[in-house]
Amino acid sequence: MVAPSDWTKKKILITARTYPTPARKGVEVSCTAGITEEGEWIRLFPIPYRFLDADKRFTKYQKIEARVKRSSDPRAESYEIDIDSIDILEAPLPTTNYWQSRKDRIFPLKAPSLCELRRLRQKYVHHPTLGLFRPKEVFKFEIQPEKNPNWTPSELERLTQTTLFGNTLSEPLEKVPYKFYYRFKCEDVECNGHNLSCTDWELGQSYRKWRDKYGPDGWTRAFRKKYEYEMIAENDLHFHVGTVRLHPDSWIIVGLFYPRKSPPRLPGFC
Repeated sequence: MVAPSDWTKKKILITARTYPTPARKGVEVSCTAGITEEGEWIRLFPIPYRFLDADKRFTKYQKIEARVKRSSDPRAESYEIDIDSIDILEAPLPTTNYWQSRKDRIFPLKAPSLCELRRLRQKYVHHPTLGLFRPKEVFKFEIQPEKNPNWTPSELERLTQTTLFGNTLSEPLEKVPYKFYYRFKCEDVECNGHNLSCTDWELGQSYRKWRDKYGPDGWTRAFRKKYEYEMIAENDLHFHVGTVRLHPDSWIIVGLFYPRKSPPRLPGFC
């Protein structure tokens, strides 16, 4: 039993949320990242997002307040959340002026590169395991079929059980039978390139939407148009990244930050 003093209230700007996966305990969960009012990264896990009451279903770039406590997860930013305490404080930050209000909150925590995050992680045990950076160059967006396109029997059993909330969902969680990767190079003189898996919730939802709309042979065109062409050519793409709990030196992309590229300033104009 957790003592009341172990809990504290925090105000958090939500910045990233991954596509749900079967939980080790419970039904399904999403890994959620944000920035506290004190300007620090925080990881909220697990959150059974689809089981939350409608008035507690926050979106990205929305500020919430909730009771949290340090998690058994050894990563420094990891906290458990009392989902009954979630209070949505304001509307999502707007996308006007090239996402300036979002940049104002997020860019103070911006890292120079993934290479630097990895070096610091290896040097300092308690260095943050969450980060945001802008890649120097994105070479390719890859779509790879999952080796196991369906849930295993044990995963399916967890997904269909009655939850602590006393209910089940009418629409079971669909497994996305593909993995998505970005190949890129950092703004680091020692960078030899990276190939990171991307688990952003938006990719999973886009796959399901466009698969239903365009069919099994047509969804990839719409998918690549947004996540490859537009992200690389038209957007100022940044990666939200985090380490994997069971593999603390492995990093994945947990969210995309992609304001439109602002036009270059002409000489003589401010």
